[in-house]
Amino acid sequence: MSLELSEPLQKAIDGLSESFDDKILDVYQSTDSTFVVVDRESIVEISKYLKNEHHYTYLADVFGIDRYTSEERFEVVYNLISLRDGVRLFLKVRCEEEEPEVDSVTSVWSSANWAEREVYDMFGIRFSNHPDLRRILMPEDFDYFPLRKEFPLLGIPGSIELPNSTPDTE
Repeated sequence: MSLELSEPLQKAIDGLSESFDDKILDVYQSTDSTFVVVDRESIVEISKYLKNEHHYTYLADVFGIDRYTSEERFEVVYNLISLRDGVRLFLKVRCEEEEPEVDSVTSVWSSANWAEREVYDMFGIRFSNHPDLRRILMPEDFDYFPLRKEFPLLGIPGSIELPNSTPDTE
């Protein structure tokens, strides 16, 4: 399959293919965006390469996806931008349902800190070597991960104390 890419984006894809041939699992386009699925164990190394060699200096976002599949259930997606070249690239890693874990990229982009914490909080995907991996939106003692597909739409009754929604009439 031939992809039509801008020159800077093509150079980045070619560089990844040459330097990390066995660690690039898939390259595809969807809705005019380019996605590169990489080996989970290589995310930090590939991130450093993209930042240092291809100027992807801006990590715009990190988000999780629950694919709800029997294998490689979860994905972590990194939204990278080369401000110099004005191009965007999405890196993806996949992990299993049981004890999902990915290396943190905070050593490459410090902006990953809170985004990785949010992915951990909502999906339960742990980020090894994260400087402060703790819940960011939910209470520390909350036993559930609200963005997993099996989480009930109305929540779990009694799992968290909710504020009173009835206005005081005094």
